[in-house]
Amino acid sequence: MTKPTEEIVLNEEESLDTRRIAYHVREIIKLIGEDPNREGLRKTPERYEKALKFLTSGYLQNVDNILNGATFSVAYDEMVVVKDIEFFSMCEHHILPFFGRCHVAYLPNKRVIGLSKVARLVNMFARRLQIQERLTSQIAEAIQEKISPEGVGVIIEARHLCMQMRGVEKQCGQAVTSAMLGGFRHNKQTRDEFLALIRTKK
Repeated sequence: MTKPTEEIVLNEEESLDTRRIAYHVREIIKLIGEDPNREGLRKTPERYEKALKFLTSGYLQNVDNILNGATFSVAYDEMVVVKDIEFFSMCEHHILPFFGRCHVAYLPNKRVIGLSKVARLVNMFARRLQIQERLTSQIAEAIQEKISPEGVGVIIEARHLCMQMRGVEKQCGQAVTSAMLGGFRHNKQTRDEFLALIRTKK
C-alpha cells in the first residue's frame, strides 16, 4: 500500500511550483498503476520536475537577453549560413520530444549577429512546448526583427517521437519545414544557393 502523497518530504528551499509539479507527477505515476514509493520511482517526481524545467527554460528567456548586444555593423552583403544546429524540443500535442537539425541563413543589411547567438536563438525557441512549424517561423522572424536583413531563411529537419513511439510508429519518418522571408521568399536563386550550401558535405 502506498503512502499518502502528503508525506513527501521536500527541502524547504524548493519553490511552490516545484512542489506542485512533483506532486502531480507522483499522482500520474499512481494513476498508471505504479507505486511511486518503490525504490526506482521514489525520486522520479523531483527528477522529472528538474528535467521539465530545463526542457522548457526558453520561457524564461527573450531575444534581447540572448543576443545581449551581439549584433555588429559590418560591410558584408553575402549570405551568412549557420547549418546543422542540433536541437531538442517538446511537441505541445503529446509532450514528447522532437529533435533534429536547424539551418539558418540571412542576407546582411549592414548588421550581422554573432554566430553563437544564432544557435542560442534556436535553443531558446526550441526549449518551449512547440510545433515544428511555429518554431521555424519564430527563429526567422526574430532575426528579421533584430537586424532587418535583406532576407532570412530557416529550414528544420526533425524526427518526432509522437510519431515514432506511438500513433503510426514510423521510425524513419522525418518532417521538414521552412520559413523564407524577404530575398529568400522572392528570389529563387537565393533560395537555391541556401539549399546548395546546407547540402554541402563537411
